[in-house]
Order: sequence, then C-alpha cells, then structure tokens
Amino acid sequence: MQYLEDIKVGDKASYGNYQVTREEVLDFASKYDPQPFHLDDDAAAKTHFGKISASGWHTAAMTMAMLVENLKKHRQAGLGSPGIDELRWLKPVYPGDTLRVESEITEVRPSRSRPEMGSIHSTVTVLNQDNVAVMTMKSIGLVATRPKG
Repeated sequence: MQYLEDIKVGDKASYGNYQVTREEVLDFASKYDPQPFHLDDDAAAKTHFGKISASGWHTAAMTMAMLVENLKKHRQAGLGSPGIDELRWLKPVYPGDTLRVESEITEVRPSRSRPEMGSIHSTVTVLNQDNVAVMTMKSIGLVATRPKG
C-alpha cells in the first residue's frame, strides 16, 4: 500500500490503454452532451471537428477510468479528491483513438488539521495513439498517511 509518505514530488507515471469506440461516444453524448457534432456525422462534418468527436466530459470520464484502474494496480491509500484545476481540452478525441495518461507529482502536502491524511497535486496529460496531448488537468488527490503502530 502506498501512503502519503511514499509519494514524492517529481514522481512520474504512465498508464492506460483506452480504446475509444463510436458506440461509446454516441451513448455518452446522447445522455450527457447531446450536441450535434457528438451525435451526427453530417452535422459534425460541417464543424472544425470534421467528424463525430467525443465530448470533452467523456474524455475526462475515460481519463478517470484509467486513473482508477492504475490505482487498483498500484494500491494507493486514496481518499478521493476535492477537485481538479485547469482542465483543458486541447484536441478532439475521435472514435478509433487510443488514449493513455502521463502524470507527475508537483506537490505533496500533509494536512495541518487532519494528521491522518494529506493531499497530492499532479499534472495530468492525456495523449492519443500519435502521442498528441488531447487533454490536460491539474489533479488534487487526498491520500491517507501511514497508520501509526
């Protein structure tokens, strides 16, 4: 189990292999972001996207799925998150793309009021199969400190 004390500024990780499917793009968009360029080939062709693209919110959700899968493999004493900062969608994500994540820890901060936990800050970059960055964000995670005793 990885606790707050085990995490260092500069730690890097690379993970994920998410296959973006047309069916998933259409399903997510129809439920949560039903804009024409996410749902209709003809409408999308008339935009700067050129073809159906995934919602940025869908890209964030796919990123979360990869992040959680990585946490399962590397067992971190995670306690959730108070949020993210500076979420940016840099390039469209299309059906057929394969996404992966690169992250780097930028800050580790023990809590002054709750000694059983602290926060980690990291930069997160999502890349497609061509190593083109499609999304970035600054993530904040809460992590337990090592139990005493």
